[in-house]
Amino acid sequence: MTFKPEQAISGTYGEAWINGEKFAEVFGLQAKINILKEDVPMCGVPSGRGKKMMGWEGTGSVRFTKINSKLLKRQLDMLKQGKELMVTIVSKVKDPAALGAERVSIPNCTFDDITLADWENNTILREEKPFTFSDMPTLIDSIGR
Repeated sequence: MTFKPEQAISGTYGEAWINGEKFAEVFGLQAKINILKEDVPMCGVPSGRGKKMMGWEGTGSVRFTKINSKLLKRQLDMLKQGKELMVTIVSKVKDPAALGAERVSIPNCTFDDITLADWENNTILREEKPFTFSDMPTLIDSIGR
């Protein structure tokens, strides 16, 4: 199979929503499922073991240009109540030259930390918010077949 180079998807066209609200200040997002495996002893195999899937864990990170305090406020409000802010993150990439759009909904995301301050002279403020999730994501739109 061959492809046209212009069909390669650029992250420039990425978009993110958190709890249904578009966050235009997001400039990067990564989410992945790590497969948890356990060794299985095996005779007759050069390595002496195989692997068995025992579950999975979801991790990710969303990167923002700092323009407001809305997530900080929401996180602190929940923390005052003894709770964690839980959100649904939707990622969308739709490059106009590509063969379609990819959109994924990631439910039950909780952020791993709360950044109270992080700044430096002559620097545009950016913030990275690592998160975990425990429910299976949904592929809403897919590219190609």
